[in-house]
Amino acid sequence: MAINKLLVATAVAFTSFTVQAQKMLVDEVVAIVGDDAILRSDIEYQYEQALIDGANYSGDMKCHIFEQILIQKLMVNQAKIDSISVGENEVTNQVDQRINYFIQQVGGQDKLEEYFNKPIMQIKTDQAELVRNQMITQKMQNEITKDIKITPSEIRTYFNNTSEDSIPMVSAQYELKQIVLYPEIERSEIDRVKGKLRDFQKQVSEGRDFAMLAVLYSEDPGSAARGGDLGWSTKSTFVPEFSAVAFNLQEKGKVSKIVETEFGFHIIQLIDRKGDRINCRHILMKPKVSAESRSKAIHFLDTITTAINNKEFTFEEAASHFSMDKESRSNGGQMVNPNDGSVKFQFSEIPAEVAKAIQGLKEGEFSKPFSMMDERKGKETYRMVMLCKRHEPHRANMRDDYNMLQNIMEERKRRDAIDSWIRQKQSEIYVSISPEWQNCDFQYKGWVK
Repeated sequence: MAINKLLVATAVAFTSFTVQAQKMLVDEVVAIVGDDAILRSDIEYQYEQALIDGANYSGDMKCHIFEQILIQKLMVNQAKIDSISVGENEVTNQVDQRINYFIQQVGGQDKLEEYFNKPIMQIKTDQAELVRNQMITQKMQNEITKDIKITPSEIRTYFNNTSEDSIPMVSAQYELKQIVLYPEIERSEIDRVKGKLRDFQKQVSEGRDFAMLAVLYSEDPGSAARGGDLGWSTKSTFVPEFSAVAFNLQEKGKVSKIVETEFGFHIIQLIDRKGDRINCRHILMKPKVSAESRSKAIHFLDTITTAINNKEFTFEEAASHFSMDKESRSNGGQMVNPNDGSVKFQFSEIPAEVAKAIQGLKEGEFSKPFSMMDERKGKETYRMVMLCKRHEPHRANMRDDYNMLQNIMEERKRRDAIDSWIRQKQSEIYVSISPEWQNCDFQYKGWVK
């Protein structure tokens, strides 16, 4: 028995020693950029994250990650000099999204903690630092390239001097118009939601924790898990109705009246105030749509369909008069691609419900009414979509694809400007790399001096 205990104790001590030795090995400094050190663990952590993301890189992925961290250190170092920073609210929101994605990928929080061999709070702390640096790097890149502009003559020169085989192919594109209805919310349902929020106001006044109520009842997926905390924000962060009430709160802990916005109904609690920024939390509740309201929306769209078919008005006129989508209503229902601001969509860019609805349509035809969630507002909608024009796959040309060619030129100029900036900073900032990492096939050869 004593021998067994001795063996166990020896095994535990050896395991502990081995783990500590591994930690010392993992945490060795592999590079210095300015005043900042890069640890082996920085590379290993991002490598593990890349594996979760399913990243695929043809060369040595760890060397690639290492160089990206080196570049990031150059950017962050310059951002400090230029007083470029990011809001902690932005960082927190991004971290929460990443953690939720990781949990889905690996199959649960426990498995994520096991994968990284860290508790969830430590993973969040590590991610916050990573996200903060990535966001600062993006801002720094935007600063480097802010003055880049492409003139029409440059685009013509690029197009005329590029061989036909090198002109990019454009896949099939679609121009679409829509009529959007939000089903009417019944008065009794609005009263129910307001009653719940009034009850929460009463509970908080009696000493109940607002944050706990937000965790339990708020229907805002972005903030509920944080107790409704929206982080430090300016007036422009929120929709006007929300800002007007939130920024009128003066006393810490004070709970607002009920506020209606396009997202639903809210109550807001002030956490703190600094100058023109506030930190507040909220509880959001969304009234539910009844089966009767859904039927009314479908019936109304059917009525519009009949009227258009009877030539009483056009699809565009119907969109201008009846659509509840503010962005497209003023332009006859014209849908705008949020990725590039154009009216053309590649098929992969079209929401799945819309893509299904337009299948089989000819130009000028429109779909039957269908239901679809407005992801931004988290609301149920009913829609009809018209296929205005289908552009067949073709090589880009100046007439139809000017915006695309402009984007290609801008991206090329941006890349060249950033490349030039990195090479210049390599010669200006002290960089030292551990010998075992100097054999990496770096994109920028000036790291090793």
